[in-house]
Amino acid sequence: MTERLYYRDSFLREFQAQVVSCVRAQSDSEVSADGASPAWRVTLDRTAFYPTSGGQPHDTGRLENAAVSDVFEGEDGTVIHVTDREVALGEVHGSIDWARRFDHMQQHSGSHVLTEVFFALLDISTVSFHMGKAASTLDISATSLSVEQLDNIERYANEICFEDRAIQVRYGTAADLEALGVQKELHREGVLRAVEIEGLNIQACGGTHVCSTGQVGMILIRGVKRVRENLRVEFVCGQRARRAARADFALVEDISERLTCGPQTIHAAITRILDERNAAKRFGARHLENSAGLQAQALLNDEQDAPLRSTGLPRIVTSVLLDADKEYLRAVATNMVAVPGVIALLGSEPNGNIVMAKSDGVPGDMNAFLREAFEVFRGKGGGTREFAQGTVPHGSDLNQVLKYAVEFVLLSFPTYQRAEKKLRPRKSANRILVI
Repeated sequence: MTERLYYRDSFLREFQAQVVSCVRAQSDSEVSADGASPAWRVTLDRTAFYPTSGGQPHDTGRLENAAVSDVFEGEDGTVIHVTDREVALGEVHGSIDWARRFDHMQQHSGSHVLTEVFFALLDISTVSFHMGKAASTLDISATSLSVEQLDNIERYANEICFEDRAIQVRYGTAADLEALGVQKELHREGVLRAVEIEGLNIQACGGTHVCSTGQVGMILIRGVKRVRENLRVEFVCGQRARRAARADFALVEDISERLTCGPQTIHAAITRILDERNAAKRFGARHLENSAGLQAQALLNDEQDAPLRSTGLPRIVTSVLLDADKEYLRAVATNMVAVPGVIALLGSEPNGNIVMAKSDGVPGDMNAFLREAFEVFRGKGGGTREFAQGTVPHGSDLNQVLKYAVEFVLLSFPTYQRAEKKLRPRKSANRILVI
């Protein structure tokens, strides 16, 4: 069992201890601080290093010259320190990464303030707490919160911080702490630890905390989202809140500059831009539809595939279009196969887009034809028997892809197999014709 010095003094930055054991780490998940050196497991008779638990991440720091990259609890109640080098048995000097520790203290104490404010103002209980690298979260037993409720929660929480109320550690049995007002039911035996905020609450907790709410600094709620049956509240405290506010301000300034407007008129400017964008999208959709229809008609009007149609096969129309995106290529193919008896095999350079489609009632499986071509040309995509689309890595391969697809389509028709000697593939600048 390791004596945990942080229980009584969260502000302890350095300490002396005895190294009880030091062995090579066996788990691949345990890595040294530099990620390259061998990792060692070190146990001490006493430690100020906080191990990961209760939603709070572990401390980092040093044991003499050894960097501590991880700290966790062992099965026998020991605290295990993962270091980047061996630490000799005997007395050792330990030092905590204070910036990391104090940040964790601010976030954890801030979570206690928020937990009690949610309960005091809205009778909402906290389900869980998690401290992340950039922000922390509380999962609370609620399904919705209004903007006004969130504003009141944040304002009241910060008033408590500004009042600089004392934060004290209490010890006692489960019955003792319940008598003091701990709301959560306690099931552990022996002497337990709780953290009390003056005039606000007392919560069972083994984490590190500041001495007063003033040291939490500012509490800033960053967002709320639904997670299953609860709400997840994201927040930051202290220096994290300052950095977040500074980043938000810088973002607003950048947007203002880009929109050539003041911060107060950003909302109006963005609304205008969105309206203009939506109008442009509607105009573009109409233009795309008209253009795709004309392109499809032009391809269908080309009579160079007439000799092939004399065999009784569907019209197989192929074309490689320049600079056509997926949406336009799809629209052209859709217009083409609206005409009975058509198979459209289209590509687009330089992006390598491909569409294979057929009219209702035409035999064949476009998805199978596409997969057959992609096995040779390493494309990606899929679809249905009537309509399939995808891409090939190199747009310059499109002519060969479509040529291969034409042959595969034709070979699926018995009438082509009988007339195969009369049919030869011929390539033009931007089309593959079968005559």
